[in-house]
Amino acid sequence: MTADVENLSFVHRFVPGEDASRAPLLLLHGTGGDENDLIALGRRVAPGAALLSPRGKVLEGGMPRFFRRIREGVFDEDDLRRRAAELADFIAEARAAYGLAAPVALGFSNGANIAAALLLLHPQALAGAVLLRPMAPLAHPPRPDLSGRPVLMLSGAMDPIVPEENAARLASELRAGGAEVRHEVLPASHGLSQADMTLAGAFLARLASA
Repeated sequence: MTADVENLSFVHRFVPGEDASRAPLLLLHGTGGDENDLIALGRRVAPGAALLSPRGKVLEGGMPRFFRRIREGVFDEDDLRRRAAELADFIAEARAAYGLAAPVALGFSNGANIAAALLLLHPQALAGAVLLRPMAPLAHPPRPDLSGRPVLMLSGAMDPIVPEENAARLASELRAGGAEVRHEVLPASHGLSQADMTLAGAFLARLASA
């Protein structure tokens, strides 16, 4: 290791990988989660992958998040941009500390939104992403070079939080940068279903075999 892992800029958990064919997973929890929240999910959908799971630094009613929001569905974009930059810096620190390749983000809800912001604002930070119930994070996003970057988006047809149009707009924004986006709308609400696990696992297995 080339850095002091005790002094990285986010509280986090790291699980070393056992399968060198798999990209590391960057696990990004939803509102109220923490660095432990998605470890079991990561192990399930990407067996043997290294897992890097930071805790969001923003508190909303005592619940960790990755960036502030004004109200549900309305983001504080200045804070979002600042927090995305902090997270990109953490990824670089952790890669040096743990000897990791660029990770694939696996984010749920608020974690999916910060992952989408990373793709749009700091595309070098990620090798791809699985976005579970994401929203478009920026009103006027840049158009980064995402050529060939694999992205799986899984939305819920009965999601009361994420409008169908909003998720479709994010898929279009990522495709405009050249990302290879697969967007599935599942018969689900905002919570995760067995179909999410199955599709995410198959997507990550294909990346490992590519």
